[in-house]
This record gives sequence, C-alpha cells and structure tokens, in this order.
Amino acid sequence: MRSFRSLIIAYRAIMSNKARSALTSLGVIIGVAAVVSLVSTTQGASRMIGEQFERLGGKSMIISPSRPSGNPLRFSSGKPLTARDADAIRALDNIQFVSEIIDTTQTAVYSKNQWRARVAGVSRDFTFINDWFPQTGTFFSPDDTANARPVCVIGQTVAQKLFGSSAGGTGTKIRVGNLTCSVTGVMQKLGPKPSGSDQDNIILMPYSTVQKRLLSVKNISKISLAVNNPETIDAAAADVAAALRSSHGIAPDGRDDFVIRNNARNLERIKTVTRIMKILLLSIASISLVVGGVGIMNVMLVSVSERTREIGIRMAIGARRDDILKQFLVESLSLSLAGGAVGIVLGAAISTVASFFTGWPAEISVSAILIACGFSAFVGVAFGLYPARKAAMLNPVEALRHE
Repeated sequence: MRSFRSLIIAYRAIMSNKARSALTSLGVIIGVAAVVSLVSTTQGASRMIGEQFERLGGKSMIISPSRPSGNPLRFSSGKPLTARDADAIRALDNIQFVSEIIDTTQTAVYSKNQWRARVAGVSRDFTFINDWFPQTGTFFSPDDTANARPVCVIGQTVAQKLFGSSAGGTGTKIRVGNLTCSVTGVMQKLGPKPSGSDQDNIILMPYSTVQKRLLSVKNISKISLAVNNPETIDAAAADVAAALRSSHGIAPDGRDDFVIRNNARNLERIKTVTRIMKILLLSIASISLVVGGVGIMNVMLVSVSERTREIGIRMAIGARRDDILKQFLVESLSLSLAGGAVGIVLGAAISTVASFFTGWPAEISVSAILIACGFSAFVGVAFGLYPARKAAMLNPVEALRHE
C-alpha cells in the first residue's frame, strides 16, 4: 500500500511539470536509444556474417597462390595452381567437394542491354561447397566442364540488368566478352557482402570454358574445397598441403608457394572482433546514460529544494524517513524508466531505418531490451539515491520554516 501511494505521489510530481520531466528524461532516452540501436545493428551484422560463413558448414577451405614478402602485386616464383592440383586434392580421403576457380571481369550483352559483371569459372562442386543453387533452370553439368562448352549460370543482378527480371534469361543466349553462351539457370539471391559488394553480380561458367575460350590460359586463380567432417578440417588441411607440395615438387625444407585459408577460423576471428566492437560501442553509448543520470540528479536536487516545506509537513503528520527516501527514489526511477521505454522504441526505429539503408538485418533482441531496462533502472537508482537521502535527512522543524 505504501509503495502504491509512493507511485501516486511520484506520478503527480512528474505531471505537475511535464516539460521539465521530459527534458530530464532526454539524456536517458538518447542513451537507451543508442544502446538498443547499436546492439541490434551489431547483432544483425554479426548474424549476417555468421550465416554467410556457416553457409559453408564450417568445413571449407580456399587455396590460392602465395605472394612474395614485401611485394603484394606479384605471385611467387613457384608453380601456379592448375586443374591437376585440384585433381590431386580430390584423391584425398577427407575431401568431399573440390572446385577450380578462375576469376575475371567481362561485359555481358543481351540485345541492347549490357552489364559488367564478375565471371567465375568453376566446376559443379562449387554449388555444394557454397550451398548455393539455381533458383530457376539448372547448373551446368560435369560433362559441360569436361568439354569446355559455352554455357553459364547468372546471378540475379545480371538477370535483372540484362532481361529486366531477376528470374529471366534461362534458355536464352548472351555474349560474355567475345564468347556467346547459353544461360542454363539463374542462381538464388545472396545479397550484398558485409563490405557492400554485390554477390549476385556474377556469371558462373565451366572453368575450362573460361580458360580455353575466354582467357586462353592454363592456370586457375584458386581452389575451393569442403571436407567430409568439420572436426577433421585441420588434418585435411595438412593432407592438402602435403599433396600440393608433392605436386609442385617443393623440397622438404622449401617454402610453400600456396596459402590455405580455413573459413572456420575466419568465422571465429570475425565473431571475436564483433564481440569487441559491441563492447566498445556499448561503452560509448553508456556515456549518454551517465549524462542523463547526472541530469536526473540535478533536477531531483532542485525538486528537493522546492519541496522542502512539503517534506516537513509530511514528516510532521507521521511520515518516516524511509517513506521520504522511497518517495524520491520512486520518482527518480519513474523518470529513468519512462525515458528508457521511449528510448527502446526510438532505438528500434533507428535500427529499422539503418537496416533499410544498409541492407543489414535489424535484430531487436530480448538481450538488447533487457540491457536497456537494466541501464535505465540503474541510472534511476544510482543518481536518485543522493537527492532522496538528502530529502530524508531533512530536519522536520527546519523544513517547516523553509519558505
């Protein structure tokens, strides 16, 4: 009953000066909105990055030629990667899928429409390694790769730019560079990378077609692979390294002329960096809450000074010091929690708008709301305790004499 009465008194005190109460809560509103929006945005970005890596099942690797130390523009003087290297890796026991990759950029033309896109020469295993399949039509077959046929599968951005529809183009012919090829399918939509580049702006061809008909080369850019079991990825990496060293004729004490990148390790690094960024952003956002708490303390001290005579009257008719302490604590807590509630709504709105412009998913999680509520309650109690204690310690006689 006493607590309910304290709430009624706090409500009346807050509503008696609406403008001051709103300005008092402004610091908490800004702080909580910053906490909710930053936590939601970073969690959404982290989930998107994690899904893109976990799409590979945590069991994939990328092999690329190494570059000499101090010169990032030249490949090493060792042997480049070839399709024979990929075949040597396919023969290993722990390997499930292997795809050659050769990259270039070409202009695609259909009728009067043209569009510049990334062209990736791959094998059929590329779809299984990346868990990425055609939305319409079919992927080219191993026989197409073996015979270097002029066929391709296009991303949805390419389909939209050339055919006016993200699902159009299957069964037609387009010109890629100087090569006319048949479109066998359109891939599922991937969306942008965290860096912002469009993953759907791509044309996939048999790597042999790109080698022989488009670029006239024998080498490949990279080798992508997936292992049977994610728990054996380190052992598989060692086997792959041994197979490539043997294929390249590297002496036991010689340096590798290739680099093996493990996507599972990259995912762990990204998660660690994301956690650090979240902590840093929360620390910055909490400064606004501290400023808001100082504002609440200042206003509550003014309120105690203005209501000194009221406090004296309440004490004279039987109110205890605990009642006075509770009254001002409830008032401070109410201001802070009201600001927190508005801040949560504002933070969710900011996250939604940011998601619309960045393409990152907004993840309004329960943890973000609980963190915001906890911050609000802490600020209300921590910064309202001193004014409440000061009010409770007033001398009733001196308080009654106060003008």
